[in-house]
Amino acid sequence: MDDSVQKSCWGVAALTVAGFAVVLALVLLFGSNEPVTVAIAS
Repeated sequence: MDDSVQKSCWGVAALTVAGFAVVLALVLLFGSNEPVTVAIAS
């Protein structure tokens, strides 16, 4: 039971990191990072 909980926890962490990487890539691609950075920070 602990193994499945630990695996799902790692899955959530990996998904969060992947989502952040996608957002960061989009910001870099579009280059309009000031308003986006403000939106993320707030």
